[in-house]
Amino acid sequence: MARLTAEFWVQAYLARLRFQDIPAFVTAHGDNTAGAVLVKLNTLDGQAQAFHRTYDLMSGNRTWDQLAKGDEPDVDASIRRQQAFDPDLWVIEVEDRQGRHLLDEPGLE
Repeated sequence: MARLTAEFWVQAYLARLRFQDIPAFVTAHGDNTAGAVLVKLNTLDGQAQAFHRTYDLMSGNRTWDQLAKGDEPDVDASIRRQQAFDPDLWVIEVEDRQGRHLLDEPGLE
């Protein structure tokens, strides 16, 4: 099965967020072709969450799972640890007081 490049997926995700007036920024530019993507949700109240995409071998589906949640500095530390393991990692920071990240919408798996 053909897969989208990481860069294409990131650009499409950012466009979808802009359409909903949700600010988002690429804070780490990973490998354009095959880099993994991590999404940080900053609710602008000192709290944050980080999501990473996983693959369910049983169903064949891709899902977004929570990697970290809590105080923003702790979530940032978790993201830095992931970047130490994977220098090709993309990191997108979404800023939304309502906690919207759109990762649960169709087409973003």
